[in-house]
Amino acid sequence: MYPLTFHPIMKRIVWGGRRLGDLLGKPIGPGNDYAESWEIVDHGDDHSQVASGPLEGQTLRDIVRQRNESVLGSYADGGAFPLLLKYLDCNRVLSVQVHPDDDYARKMPRPDLGKTEAWYIVDAAPGSKIYAGLKSGVDRKSLQQAIAGGATEEVLHVIEPKAGQCIFIPAGTVHALGGGLVVAEIQQSSDTTFRLFDWNRVGDDGRPRPLHIEQALDVTDYSIGPISPQTPQADNDGLETLVRCDKFVLKQATLSADSPGKRVTIGNLAAPVIFTVVKGDITLACEDGWRFAAKTGQSFLIPAATPKLEITGDNDAVVLMAYLP
Repeated sequence: MYPLTFHPIMKRIVWGGRRLGDLLGKPIGPGNDYAESWEIVDHGDDHSQVASGPLEGQTLRDIVRQRNESVLGSYADGGAFPLLLKYLDCNRVLSVQVHPDDDYARKMPRPDLGKTEAWYIVDAAPGSKIYAGLKSGVDRKSLQQAIAGGATEEVLHVIEPKAGQCIFIPAGTVHALGGGLVVAEIQQSSDTTFRLFDWNRVGDDGRPRPLHIEQALDVTDYSIGPISPQTPQADNDGLETLVRCDKFVLKQATLSADSPGKRVTIGNLAAPVIFTVVKGDITLACEDGWRFAAKTGQSFLIPAATPKLEITGDNDAVVLMAYLP
């Protein structure tokens, strides 16, 4: 196996913009509503397609099914790829929403995984906001009253994030991304969302998007409370851990041409690793001679059976890497 790159799957939604193309080089056309670029996905009708190499044209779903152990290593179970990576251009504020945990999601009429996620802030306009968790003391009754009274925003915890920060959103956390943000998101492979509030706006058809208030109240974890940015934890290997939970581990590395010894070495994998370049340029070099260059916004999947490789960078490149715990 070799590191796999994929064609992004673009999603157009009312709150999107054009920065996925302008900032990250994604393939957008006319219009100002390019909201999401699904980089690595094997979920529902969405399957990433390999962009280059011997497996070019094949989907991640086909590869995982046919080469389950080679891709997933010790996590091989014959199922779909369990993580999803995407970029978001939040040109306008997103809906206030909450995602279920695994237990609730698997009992739905259309079973799914729950959705625990993490956001890495790629770019933030001055004054941009993230609504992350409920204010202290808000319970189901007070949340329900706030929704009914048109005061949902008043019970939400608000932060003003900066580029380079990471926000961890466990399943059951009420949240919304504000306008002016470009975000890299790593999550469980799920697309189940319950909306509490959509800022009284309408979609392209002139109608409000549907809300799911009772389901949202049911799945909200009222013990979570306010969410703050993660504090990076330095590792012995020179990386920084941003999130470590039971669904995934998310790390970052800064690779600079001024520090030739600064590199990431990957080998003898027990599980696949997802990489994405949030800043700068990088080079991947496998010990079998395979070589690949990547720029800002490019993502790739390193299957468990990939030979040992090194990742180097310049222009103060920053990469995110995520893997199963």
